Amino acid sequence: MRIWTSEHTFEHSWDTVVTAAWRKYPNPLNPSVVGLDVLDRSIDAEGKLKSHRLMSTSWGMPGWVAKLIGMQESAFASEHSVVDPENKIFTLNSRNLTLSNVLTVNEQLTYSQHPTDPNKTLLKQEATVTVSGLPLCNRLEKMMTDAMTNNANKGRQAMEFVIDKIKKEARELTTEAHKCMDNVLPKTNSL
Repeated sequence: MRIWTSEHTFEHSWDTVVTAAWRKYPNPLNPSVVGLDVLDRSIDAEGKLKSHRLMSTSWGMPGWVAKLIGMQESAFASEHSVVDPENKIFTLNSRNLTLSNVLTVNEQLTYSQHPTDPNKTLLKQEATVTVSGLPLCNRLEKMMTDAMTNNANKGRQAMEFVIDKIKKEARELTTEAHKCMDNVLPKTNSL
């Protein structure tokens, strides 16, 4: 078993980062997630949004590893998340479903408002990787955690990509709203 951890501070508010996290996939920087399906979503009595999603991924493992463990082209993972808007905490827990009899990856991401700067967001990631019943278990676990380090960097870049996209959309909507108001106001003033 290997444990992998990472921390990162986004220079954006919690609301912005959480909005981007919901819209993170698909994106050109993380092509491994090819689909997301919402299986269940509800708001509990405390106002927390709870979701269960099924992720369809392409892991991009080296060919020899895929053959060794019988990997198919697509892999599936289950993701449970909780958005707590009052405390500004968004937690995602995911676990692979595909090949879970030989490889388990349990990952938790927690986005929280930065403790000293409300205009920043702290991301804490932790994953546990366990390979069992295969030769070279330690080597395979190390390969997986090394890939996680690389993918975490890509994931952060993807979040920045999505945040930029959201900000661009907001500017375009603002511009369009101003155009509409510029067209409507003169007509209402002449009445």
